[in-house]
Amino acid sequence: MQTMTPLTHPAPAPVPRPADHTDAPRRSAAWNFTRHYLEMVVAMVLGMVVLGTALAVALEFAGVDVSSWRSDAPALLLAGMAVTMTVPMVAWMRHRGHGWAPAADMTAAMFLPSLAAIALLWAGLVTDTHALLMIQHIAMGPAMLVAMLLRVREYTGKH
Repeated sequence: MQTMTPLTHPAPAPVPRPADHTDAPRRSAAWNFTRHYLEMVVAMVLGMVVLGTALAVALEFAGVDVSSWRSDAPALLLAGMAVTMTVPMVAWMRHRGHGWAPAADMTAAMFLPSLAAIALLWAGLVTDTHALLMIQHIAMGPAMLVAMLLRVREYTGKH
């Protein structure tokens, strides 16, 4: 009697993986971090434009001359900028599932540069409102980055 052997097939060739397959989680984490930063910048800009405009219109309707803040009340203008940028940032962070502690960190990242600009104004070191606004806005970027680096796991994970 003849014995039958099972048909043998050559083993399938292994599927080559990209050389950087071990970097994929790091790239994903880096992208999550970068995406969050960019989302915060977009929220800031939208806050200045949308919320800032709505607040100015509401105050004007209530009889407050907001147009004079640049010359008559620059500290109030700087504080108002901080508020109109922070509110949408915190709202977006909460929407994306971040807790209150990271939202508080991001709030501090908006208000510390604003308070520093107000301190420069009150000390008489910088009196030009445009320069103060530039200092405030430019300092907010690194301040946000520091806040994010303090909780790097928060911002590299999925949200």
